[in-house]
Amino acid sequence: MKIWVDADACPVVIKDILFRAAERRGIEMTLVANQPLRVPPSKFISSLQVSAGFDVADSEIAQRTNAGDLVITSDIHLASLVLEKGGFALSPRGEKYSPDSIKSRLNMRDFLETLRASGINSGGPPPLNQQDRKNFADHLDRVLSRHGRPA
Repeated sequence: MKIWVDADACPVVIKDILFRAAERRGIEMTLVANQPLRVPPSKFISSLQVSAGFDVADSEIAQRTNAGDLVITSDIHLASLVLEKGGFALSPRGEKYSPDSIKSRLNMRDFLETLRASGINSGGPPPLNQQDRKNFADHLDRVLSRHGRPA
């Protein structure tokens, strides 16, 4: 298993949880973003800077992900691609995407996108709170306990 992080929009507190988990379990983790990232010195943690552009980081992650890898993303479309390849996907809020739930999430994303395109402000997600952090850490631990073997 390798962990891939859609790092452009991943909150710092979630990255910190991921850094500790990768180091503790000896699992390779790559943060992908279109800007330079700081990562702690570790033989397990690296970053990959991609060119700027819409969905460039997502495309890179989707291309490099293998079956059994874990992707951290809030992008529903990327999560869907990862699941199709036999990987695991987890949102920074701790929602584990599954083949059963991804279709309804894609439909909701498309619906909200249509609303925004027609000028209706659907608002954004609420700020990350302590419960979200706990949910993320709990789900990450479960996925890594069941499937996380060093690459």
